[in-house]
Amino acid sequence: QVQLIESGGGLVQAGDSLRLSCAASGRNFSNYLMGWFRQAPGKERESVAASAWHDRTNYADSVKGRFTISRDNAKSTLYLQMNSLKPEDTAVYYCATGPKWVPPTLESDKYDSWGQGTQVTVSS
Repeated sequence: QVQLIESGGGLVQAGDSLRLSCAASGRNFSNYLMGWFRQAPGKERESVAASAWHDRTNYADSVKGRFTISRDNAKSTLYLQMNSLKPEDTAVYYCATGPKWVPPTLESDKYDSWGQGTQVTVSS
């Protein structure tokens, strides 16, 4: 069974940077679809970024140019580097994983395991 544990969230000011981590266990990490999603209070969950085999990535328009998704397959860890943070980035951020050998989709129904989430709060 796959376990995903996020860390790195916190309270920062607008313009600051933050790096989230997601440690995966129970699955050979390499070549699996991995993604970051977020959910703000009172809003639906939205996609943030995805990473797939061959280091292919995909980003939501709202974070392009500010966020970078990366992975360390040797450590079975997914990262999300968040720069130039805005108050509207405030949300609980979730890590998720899906099947192998698929494109870096942002569609949440393609993911089958989810972490518990980590809170990111950006003050203005």
